[in-house]
Parts: sequence; C-alpha cells; structure tokens
Amino acid sequence: MKVLTLIALCGLLAAPGLAQTPSPSPPISLGELEQLALQNNPTASAAAAGVEGARARTRQAGAWPNPVIGYSGEEIKRGDLDARGEHGFFVEQTIPLGGKLRLSRGVFQKTVAQAEAVEDLQRLRVLSSVRQTFYAVLLTERRIEVQERLAGLASEAVGVTAQLFNVGAADRPDYLEIEIESRRLQLQLNRSKNEVFALRSQLAALTGVREIAARALAGNIDTALPELDREQVVRTLLELSPELRAARAGLERTRSVTARARRDTYPDLFLRGGSTYNRERGDESGRAIGWEGSVEAGISIPLFNRNAGGIAAARADETRAEAEVTRLELALQARAASQYASYLTALRASEAYRDEILPRAEEAYRLYLSRYREMAAAYPQVLVAQRTLFEMSNEYLESLSDAWQAAMRLQAFLAGDGLEAPATTGETGEPASTGRGGHQ
Repeated sequence: MKVLTLIALCGLLAAPGLAQTPSPSPPISLGELEQLALQNNPTASAAAAGVEGARARTRQAGAWPNPVIGYSGEEIKRGDLDARGEHGFFVEQTIPLGGKLRLSRGVFQKTVAQAEAVEDLQRLRVLSSVRQTFYAVLLTERRIEVQERLAGLASEAVGVTAQLFNVGAADRPDYLEIEIESRRLQLQLNRSKNEVFALRSQLAALTGVREIAARALAGNIDTALPELDREQVVRTLLELSPELRAARAGLERTRSVTARARRDTYPDLFLRGGSTYNRERGDESGRAIGWEGSVEAGISIPLFNRNAGGIAAARADETRAEAEVTRLELALQARAASQYASYLTALRASEAYRDEILPRAEEAYRLYLSRYREMAAAYPQVLVAQRTLFEMSNEYLESLSDAWQAAMRLQAFLAGDGLEAPATTGETGEPASTGRGGHQ
C-alpha cells in the first residue's frame, strides 16, 4: 500500500532551486534583471531627463537679458521742401543689479539637487520592485512544487481510502474528508499557478523585456535572510533616504526663492546709446549737421511695486516645505517601524516553522500513520495530522515570502513602486522682473 511520506516533502522544502520554466534561454540572474530594468524602465529615463532639464534651466537662469537694437527718427516729413529730420539707430541694454541673476541661478541649482535626489529615488524604486518581484516568483514557484507534491500525495491517499472503504476498513466520512482535502489542494495549486503567471508578467513590465516572462530565474530562496537591526534601519533611512533628500533639497530651493524675491525690487540699470544723422543745415556752413551721438541711463524705482505679495508667498512656500520635511521624517519612521515589525515577525515565524513546527508536524503524521497501520488509531486522526502538515508547509512559505518582501523594502529605504511616475521638481521659482527689459 502506498502512503504519504513526509521525507520527500521536507527534502523539497530544503532543496535549492525552483520550478524551471522550459526555455531555450539560460536562467537569468537578479543582477541581469536589475540592469535591464535600469536600461528599459521608462520611469528611470524620465527621472534622468528631469535632471538634464533642471541643469538646462540653471544655465538659462544666469543669462543676461537680450539687448534691444532699433531705429530712431525725428522731424520726419514727406517731400523735399523741408530738409530737416534726424535718422539713426540705438542700442538698449538692461543690467540687473543686486545679484538677481546669481540668486536666480541659485534657485535652479537647488532644483538640480532635488532632481538628482528624485532620480536616485526612482532608481531605488525600480531596483526594489525588481528584487521583490524576483523573490516573489521564486517563492511562488517553490510553493507550486510543494503543492504539486502534496496534491499528488493527497490524490494517492484518496485511492488508498477508497480501497479501505471498499473492504470496510474505512468509513464513508473518512473517504469524503480526504476527497475534500485533495480537491482543496488542487484549488490552491491552481491559484499559485495563476499568481506566478501574474508575477512573471510584472517582472517583464519592470524590465521592459517581454521575453523575461518565460525565462527561468537563476536564484533560490534558501539564501540566508538579511539580519536587520531596528535602530540601524531607522538611522540609515533618515540619513540616506533619497525621498527625504529630495524634500530637503526642495526646502533649500524655496529658501533660495525667498532670497530672490527679496532682491526683486532692487533697481535695474538701463543704458541706451546711439547715433543719429541730423539733416538740418547749419546757419554758417549751410550744410547738414551730420552724425550726432546720444546716451541715456536710468534705474527702476520700487515706488508702486515692492513685491510684498511675492515675498509673502515665497515665505509661505518655505514654511510649507519645512513642514513637509518634518512630516516625511515622521512618516518614514512610522513606515519603517511597521515594516520592520512585519519583517521580524515573518523572520522569526519562518525560523520557527523550519526548525520546530514542520519537524513536529512530520513526526506527528508519521506516528499517526504508523498507529493506523497497527489498527491502534482511527483514520480521521491521520487525516487531521496530514492536513496540519499541509497547512504548516504553506504557512512556512508564506512567512518566508513576507520576510523577504519586508527586508527588500527596508533595504531600499521604502522607495515604492518601480512603475510609479517620478516626482516632479520645481521647474520655475524665479519671480518675474518688475523693471524694463522683460523677464530676466
């Protein structure tokens, strides 16, 4: 008589490797997947473009206003009866004073720092999502292996119970119980197969390569889980989180905007020079006076517009940015505490299942099975022990999966989803000029 044996099950749980999808291509490693994701993920390209745009706006912010070149004419009349009239050209230049160009450039330099932090954050999001999905695929494929073995053993138990029922050694309730258990395991197996298909599709989307969905993965879940310290995790998060660094850079940018707004009412210098040809004839010579030069200079006076509203708005934005940095620090600490609790709970649970619960469940099942063979135990007791063993095997894999996912999130500074659009940085921040010459 064939019976369920747990030795094969425990060997399956401890054995490295995973269910390989038949493919002519060699297995792909986590490092290769990460490289593909950084190359092909559109969010990483968008974040890099954000840095280039910020650098370009920094160069533009330091540019001087364009000069104005034009024609001037006075006392112009039609006909030849009056020979008077002046025709000429002029050049006008606005010269910003008070360091406004330097301060405007400083605003966008802070935007560059913010955009670089956003780019780092997006890279972490992409890498974190790839790693989480990679281990999720491995764990789900391992779960499929275990469930296939369990479903096969349950199906075999159905046949054994049917034979016992036919000879009167088992009751019909016993047969119905094991038949229900076999069907339940088949449903779990089907759910896991659908789940791994979805996870592989997600991995292909993250890397931008559709063929990844059919490639075998080079890795296993038996690699030792990282040991993380709670205090170290929080300290590192607050020091190195790109999300927090971007918020702090945003605060520095708003401070630069405030400094620029305060200087906006400083007068600008306007210079204008030119030359005109005077056709009016002199009294003594009787000839045209000829070319004459002209120079004009002036400054803007902050009489009506002292940019009070612009300064108040900039200070309000600065206060809001300070509050955002504080809020984000508190939120990251809270999220880290919650994630670490999940990590530690799952880690200790997986260790307990592996070292204590599964061996005991195996022993209990083998003892009940042995006693049943000796007619010293009822078959329902064997079924209960078998179901407990099945459930403990699945719970072990679930806790192992939760531990890996939480560890990956913490190591990636809780960056978020790799297909989430990168945050936008301030594309403006330079107040409009209040003088002549247009935007500076």
